[in-house]
Amino acid sequence: MEPGNLTRVSEFLLLGFSEGRKLQPLIFGLFLSMYLITVFGNLLLILAVSSDSHLHTPMYFFLANLSFVDICFTSTTIPKMLMNIQTERKVITYVDCITQMYFFLLFAGLDNYILTVMAYDRFLAICHPLHYMIIMNPRLCGLLVLMSWIMSILHSLLQCLMVLRLSFCTVLEIPHFFCEIKQVVQLACSDTFLNHVVMYFGAGLLGGGPLAGILYSYSKIVSSILRISSAQGKYKAFSTSASHLSVVSLFYCTSLGVYLSSATPQSSHSGATASVMYTVATPMLNPFIYSLRNKDIKRALKRLFGKETIKGAIVLGLKKCT
Repeated sequence: MEPGNLTRVSEFLLLGFSEGRKLQPLIFGLFLSMYLITVFGNLLLILAVSSDSHLHTPMYFFLANLSFVDICFTSTTIPKMLMNIQTERKVITYVDCITQMYFFLLFAGLDNYILTVMAYDRFLAICHPLHYMIIMNPRLCGLLVLMSWIMSILHSLLQCLMVLRLSFCTVLEIPHFFCEIKQVVQLACSDTFLNHVVMYFGAGLLGGGPLAGILYSYSKIVSSILRISSAQGKYKAFSTSASHLSVVSLFYCTSLGVYLSSATPQSSHSGATASVMYTVATPMLNPFIYSLRNKDIKRALKRLFGKETIKGAIVLGLKKCT
């Protein structure tokens, strides 16, 4: 491609889900409600963990971090999409696009690593219960989260620096509701071979490595549970990991679905529709998955907003009256 055909872009067009104007209010309402449920649900989970001293354990420390990351993950894409629908503009500037791409990759990587750390935590709790609290001390918990942040920051920084070296053609339409790195690279007129190498390496590092760690942890967990003699002991051991296993399955299955849908020749909006599952639906469902079957979380939420607080206020009011 000749240099004259290349341009230094100032903005991209995010095509979103549908061109039909009649569907825009429906899409706006749907995603606004999903975003609010995601934010408030995960905030409630963080408040429940932080307010209840019984939940100040490694498992709930990692869960609170996952909830924080999920809030940030959805906040990198949905508010911009909602603003574009409201203003009827599909434009995103080049700087905003790179910034959105950076934070999306950052929090997607953190999701992967924290889910892996949580699997390691469950592995130690079930397979090595006598040494669990010695190994999973506060220092190691903090170090694992810090390492997750460092690796995610370095990965997203590398990917964005690789995009910055590209030159783009005149066609600057992204068939997505956010600046997805693969879609942006496909718009480039300059050589993208190195970008694809780095992207596939990053996908292996971000997806393959953590997934292998999770599978190894759960293979050991299952073998340990099967060795438990009593049915009650098996149920108790499995119930402590069931919620995390559900979230892991949801996250990786939807991510795989997005990958397969992008690999097949379909309509331009199919990738955007498929990606909703892991970018919006998974963070929204996580608080429900962890709280519905978890008695400790339910108890903490009741203490936070339940009858104990109301009863205490009534008793205090009666004392002041008398």
